[in-house]
Amino acid sequence: MDMKFRAHDTFFIRKGWLSKGMRNVIADKDVFITKDKDRNPMDVLGIGANMVKALRYWLQAVGLTEEPSKGQRFQYLTELGQIIYDQDPYIEEIGTLWLLQYQLAKNKMDATAWYFFFNEFNMVEFTREEFVQSLQNYILMAQEQAAVRSLNDDFSCIISTYVSRGKTSSTRVSPENNIDCPFGELGLIDILRKTGNNVVYKKSIPAAETIDPWIALAVIYEQASGNKEISLSNLLSAPCNIGRVFNLDSITMIEILHKAERTGLLRIVRTAGLDYIKLNEEYTFIDCVKKYYEEIVR
Repeated sequence: MDMKFRAHDTFFIRKGWLSKGMRNVIADKDVFITKDKDRNPMDVLGIGANMVKALRYWLQAVGLTEEPSKGQRFQYLTELGQIIYDQDPYIEEIGTLWLLQYQLAKNKMDATAWYFFFNEFNMVEFTREEFVQSLQNYILMAQEQAAVRSLNDDFSCIISTYVSRGKTSSTRVSPENNIDCPFGELGLIDILRKTGNNVVYKKSIPAAETIDPWIALAVIYEQASGNKEISLSNLLSAPCNIGRVFNLDSITMIEILHKAERTGLLRIVRTAGLDYIKLNEEYTFIDCVKKYYEEIVR
């Protein structure tokens, strides 16, 4: 299995990056690879060379763009990317962030550490060392290799993605470096306690009201792969399903499912000790995404 580590070059997603990236990919599909001196990517994007590489990576890791694996490596928007650019080009809606979180957390190939953190790593309270050791074991089990430094850099980037820099820095953060990642709004990781240089982090359960039922349905339908009945335990614990990628506990998940029931697309069934949901319609991930944006503009 292909795995990728430290492709972000230590740069987490900055506010405004993704919208800037989409806008420039639409204007010029080879914005990241052009050799034209008049269209230097650093000048066009207004960021340094390493940040250009990081932005190119992040656009793909969160499912907004893709590029051919062979031939000219120009970028173009995915179907999801085009919908988001049309409906929420500045990524201001919390639902957009949840969609991108899902894309990132299920991206086993391009964002392996993120996939592992949300889908395979079962510790709720953890230190850097515990996460890195667990990730090393996971990589060994898959008969792959990765430098420990890369895994540590991935951990730092995960923390910077979800925890504000004011909380993580032991020294005062300068204004130009105090730019938080927009994913911090999701409330998925927090600091439990700090003792000197030792920090214990915890996975946090987000507020149910921040997750729109259409966003939850988008994930559920994609992960159902055509199945009409899915157990609640599968929704909660299966890799890439809503419980895992959104850090849900059973109470929060049920609250979200009750809201989703009101759409008429699913029904919660509790009978004879079998707890499951029944999907009533033929919907796709993209169908649900489109419905989400239709509903919020009403």
